[in-house]
Amino acid sequence: MARHGGRGWYGRVIAAAVGVTAMAAVTSVWTAQADGSGAGTKAEASAPPSASASAPARVAVDIAHASDHGPRGVNITIDDGPDPAWTPQVLDVLRENGVKATFCMVGTQAQAHPDLVKAVVAAGHRLCDHTVSHDTSMDAKSQAYQSQQILDAERMITKASGGVRPLYYRAPGGAFTPYSRDLAASRGMRPLGWNVDTKDFERPGAAAIVATVKSEVGNGPTILFHDAGGDRAQTVTALREVLPWLKQQGYSFGFPVR
Repeated sequence: MARHGGRGWYGRVIAAAVGVTAMAAVTSVWTAQADGSGAGTKAEASAPPSASASAPARVAVDIAHASDHGPRGVNITIDDGPDPAWTPQVLDVLRENGVKATFCMVGTQAQAHPDLVKAVVAAGHRLCDHTVSHDTSMDAKSQAYQSQQILDAERMITKASGGVRPLYYRAPGGAFTPYSRDLAASRGMRPLGWNVDTKDFERPGAAAIVATVKSEVGNGPTILFHDAGGDRAQTVTALREVLPWLKQQGYSFGFPVR
């Protein structure tokens, strides 16, 4: 999976997250799940979300690509928000086409815009943990850091949603590790990949975004778009064209398998 680079917006997100992560590291310690090699660690991070009294059930640890709608199903996934300028427009397009999507949210964005998180949930879409600060080098960082990024974002998103937990975890830029996958799975969040990267964050033009979907949807069902990180007008325009086209080709819209 390609790593996404060159998006200056994340510098501001990471800066905003510094205060959150520093406070979390000082105030809370928990024992993280061991990775596939059995190497456990004491990780400094926030406590698990308190919105639910019981711990979530563990899910599969392998990276999901398939759709719960079977071989002709597609999964629309929307990353990096919520954003007050673009998330409402994306929600409008999805509603107009009767499509449900999975929103992979950055923790600081969810914390800043809880009304948008609640709007996503109210419309029947699913939530995905996309870490606190969208660090695409997470796979080179310590287990303590990975824990903090995943668990703090889970807490932020759950609180912003009013108690609805994220059901998936998508590593920024695909920077998964065996440890991060196991940790997410232990929290009930299926690791989530993608099959079609529209590269919409590069703003190649709406026509190019649509062309990528049309040429690559045969690679698999999970399609990656963005609703934050810059001007997403091209994404909104592309979605208006590509969603009806997918229906015309006989595809149905589902969620990633859990």
